[in-house]
Amino acid sequence: MSTAFYTLRRWGRRPFIRVAAFSVGGVVAALASAVLAPMVPADLGASIGADAVDQILSVLATSMLPVATFSLSTIVQAYGGATNTVTPRAVTLLMQDTRAQTAVASFIGAFVYSVVGLIALKTHFYGDQGRVILFGLTLLVLVSVVVTLVRWIDTLTHLGRVGETIDAIEAAASDAVRRRAEAPYLGGLPWAPAPAGAERLDAATTGYVQHVDAAALDALAEAAGLTLHLAVLPGTFVHPGRLLVAIDGATDAALRDRIAKAFVIGDRRTFDDDPRFGIIVLSEVAQRALSTSINDPGTAIDVIGTLVRVLALWDARRAAAPEAGIHPRLRVPGITAAELFEDAFDPIARDGAGTFLVGLRLQKALAALQAIGGPDFQAAARAHADLALLRAEGALTLEADLTRLREARATLA
Repeated sequence: MSTAFYTLRRWGRRPFIRVAAFSVGGVVAALASAVLAPMVPADLGASIGADAVDQILSVLATSMLPVATFSLSTIVQAYGGATNTVTPRAVTLLMQDTRAQTAVASFIGAFVYSVVGLIALKTHFYGDQGRVILFGLTLLVLVSVVVTLVRWIDTLTHLGRVGETIDAIEAAASDAVRRRAEAPYLGGLPWAPAPAGAERLDAATTGYVQHVDAAALDALAEAAGLTLHLAVLPGTFVHPGRLLVAIDGATDAALRDRIAKAFVIGDRRTFDDDPRFGIIVLSEVAQRALSTSINDPGTAIDVIGTLVRVLALWDARRAAAPEAGIHPRLRVPGITAAELFEDAFDPIARDGAGTFLVGLRLQKALAALQAIGGPDFQAAARAHADLALLRAEGALTLEADLTRLREARATLA
């Protein structure tokens, strides 16, 4: 994915884009009636009076703005609830929910349409024939608003709920995991150390690498006869002086600047190209649930099952679609199973060491991943099962609970 398309896609997810598009559409729809007026027979234009359209537009104008305001208030409350009960990192996904954006945008668009229509109607902008078109468009807008309201009521029943938020995080994490598993080296070749004398290209700002335009880097390297040894992946924290890429070959200032622009660096990690971040956020949900203020081990157990699905997807996609190496000029580090397991289970094992049910579910999850994964999954599962058992032995006091945990650990043998 190019840097320009990545930036455009991120901007397209912002709520105001959809609201602005629907508002412009409302203005265009309201004014289009005058343009389409010649298409209506003159005798039909006299059959619809101005009062019929005026009353419907007035109802829309007086009702849509309060509905939009109420919807925005509900969405803000859902964001606050997710921040307090799930994790602040999940709010980004809630803000990108197209259902909520479409609902609010539809209400505001209908409000703008009705206000513009009323103004044009009062100034006799349409004429008899234009009123027919306006009447038909108003009925379509009214039907659209009713359908949106019905769908919005269904969305409101679970907006911001813990289960719904976990599902949203799982979907984002699974998407990133699937794409990275199919291209574990971003389309390049496995990382190899750069030869002596390779040029360093360091980061110029402090933040997280959010995106790497591998295709652009390979094209630049191909044109200049270079080999690029990347030192960072999406999700890596960088700062001035932190190596981004070691360049094997001669470059100039302009080429180095173009290479640097292929790395998008922002203030925070994102879900798009960073599969480890999605797994970390899922683990954070379990940690928050295990805190003394919430004390909800059921949510932690739910998250453990979710993590099993996400990691199983990584192993399945990696085995089914090995990378072909379409960017031969790039040498890129990969993500290991040990790193994924550490992100997923280490925090839960630490914070849930004193909860027997969480420890038992954790041993069963690791046993499942060992059974379905390859050698790297098996080694990581055994290591984290041992670590989780050690932590539980230090936190639990009832020997019967420890015996059951040891028996669960024995299934990984």
